Amino acid sequence: MNLAYYPGCSGLGTSREYERSTRAVCAALGVALTEIPDWSCCGSTPAHALDHTLSGALSARNLVGAARAGCEAVATPCPSCLSNLKTARHRMADDGFRAAVGRLLDEPADVLATLPDVHSMLEMLVTRVGLDAIRAKVRRPLAGLRVAPYYGCIMTRPADVMRFDDPENPTSMDDLLTALGAEVVPYPYKVECCGASYGVARNDIVARLSGRLLGAARDAGAHAVVVACPLCQMNLDLRQPQVTWPGGHAMDMPVFYFTQLLGRALGVPESELGLEQLCVDPAIAFRRAEQALAAREAEKAAAVRSGKATTVRASAAAGQDGPDEAGRAEGGRA
Repeated sequence: MNLAYYPGCSGLGTSREYERSTRAVCAALGVALTEIPDWSCCGSTPAHALDHTLSGALSARNLVGAARAGCEAVATPCPSCLSNLKTARHRMADDGFRAAVGRLLDEPADVLATLPDVHSMLEMLVTRVGLDAIRAKVRRPLAGLRVAPYYGCIMTRPADVMRFDDPENPTSMDDLLTALGAEVVPYPYKVECCGASYGVARNDIVARLSGRLLGAARDAGAHAVVVACPLCQMNLDLRQPQVTWPGGHAMDMPVFYFTQLLGRALGVPESELGLEQLCVDPAIAFRRAEQALAAREAEKAAAVRSGKATTVRASAAAGQDGPDEAGRAEGGRA
């Protein structure tokens, strides 16, 4: 499988661990990534707020590069990049919009009308590689690890543009984590906003929204939150000392990229997964998983002992009754 790969600006900066772990798991799964030649920023959040045509041109430039490299599909780890690239491609159906973008890029309309499709890395792994193939390659199951998958608010929405998973109750990451041996907890806020890019302008909003997400994961019994978005990861991990925890709580909820846990389960060396770059110590989650497994084993052992004790008592009771019954029977015959 050969994909045009768009890492996005954050992949080379604030989310290097996401980029590293993405490349590592793709290599482990035999997925070849062809980085788009001379790719550039897609415009991220600011561009479309300023000018839709400019935003479309920034994204379309990258898709044209992918097409000229001979790739039929583009994959990106970042939901913000995904949204911009897919939205630009979607808008090319409009003749006027396509012509305006063409003038900015000096590209003919027919080139912009046949841009390659764009997918999230999560979608590519789940649908192209497949859960069965991934499950078969697991070398280190995530046994005992209870996780809350958090998709964020744009990975599956708007539905008519993203066209992947359920826009309100996605399950693709749930299914992937389950295939790795983890236990997915019921998590009602999986597509609620974390505050996104308001971290600087309105930290109070991010503190409240991110705190609610973390608190819900804690209350569901999760050992960790799992994300697929650099900005979501930053808000939930880096800002834990700033968030408003419902009921009050310490900074102790690890927040993984799904590729990091996938890599761990596949046996990829941890040095390639960037776990050391997480703010909240990832070892907290793994210790909790070990403790949960130990507690279950203790419960099973106790149940076995209890069952044996019950059997012994029943056997003893039967043994006591036996001679009496036999004596009565002998007395009756006499």
